[in-house]
Amino acid sequence: MEARRNAAPWIHWFAIFTAVCCFALLFIGGLVTSHQAGLSVPDWPTSYGWNMFTFPMKDWTGNIFYEHTHRLFASFVGFLILSLAIVLQMYEPRKWVKRLGWFALGCVVLQGVLGGITVLMYLPPTVSSAHAALGQTVFCLTIGIAMVTGKRWEHVIKMAERAKLGVRTLSLITVIAIFCQLMIGAIMRHTFSGLAIPTFPFAPNGSLIPDFTSFGVAINFIHRVGASIVTILMFLTARTIFRWYPREKSLVFPMIFGVFLLGIQIMLGAITIWSQKAVTPTTLHVSCGAAILGTMVYIMVKSRHMLAQKVAHSSHTTNTSHTHKDGLVSAKLN
Repeated sequence: MEARRNAAPWIHWFAIFTAVCCFALLFIGGLVTSHQAGLSVPDWPTSYGWNMFTFPMKDWTGNIFYEHTHRLFASFVGFLILSLAIVLQMYEPRKWVKRLGWFALGCVVLQGVLGGITVLMYLPPTVSSAHAALGQTVFCLTIGIAMVTGKRWEHVIKMAERAKLGVRTLSLITVIAIFCQLMIGAIMRHTFSGLAIPTFPFAPNGSLIPDFTSFGVAINFIHRVGASIVTILMFLTARTIFRWYPREKSLVFPMIFGVFLLGIQIMLGAITIWSQKAVTPTTLHVSCGAAILGTMVYIMVKSRHMLAQKVAHSSHTTNTSHTHKDGLVSAKLN
């Protein structure tokens, strides 16, 4: 245990650095998609026949800059996650945390392979969307590793959930909804359906519900409905936290930040449509979605660690025990 106390601080900060780099990679990937630069370097794992690490910088021009930078930074993130998995294997006594590190490594390797297949198969929407999904998954895994390797993880006194539909359940449902929403957004981007409904908040027919004339319109509308569902779930989670745990700063502050990001995200979504998918708001919209997911993953993991499931009232347990005792006494008397 002493060895872990000495090693934990730097492992924790290394995990945080890795998570930050994962988020930066998601932003760079968003730039690649926004610039439609996915095929600007048409071969993989080489770059125009060069080893990607020796590709001359003088040739990093136009969209090649975005795609090649994405490849190099993805390699760097992969190296970080590999190093993190090895460090956890060496210094972390908890087997489940070690497995979490190896799982993150497996996901980032698969993500890299899918990225290569995406290029070789000329950006098929299914593979591209799966590549995006794994990127979000790796980001969430690194957040989880950063949390469980911190000192605060060890010193927690569990409290019982006070609400019938508590923070544990609400945050989990919200995380699932946000992840699904991000995947719908990825499908929408990779099928070029972002402007299938070119107006906001109303459709061209003047109604909230558009005329479903194509797959693009359908997936775009589903994305808008998903945004409403995520908004409702986040406000329900926030209401529960603010009502029942107003003094728990580790839940309140992240929730405030998450609601703030949600407002920014809605605004960016509107600007993305009004600007006809300008690069800056479109990329920021993708990145803000990842930030919201990461924030809610933090709240989900934190709440499940510090809050116990809601149990039956103590008086019910007491009465039941008395009943059992009375039954035993009467049985002995008989």
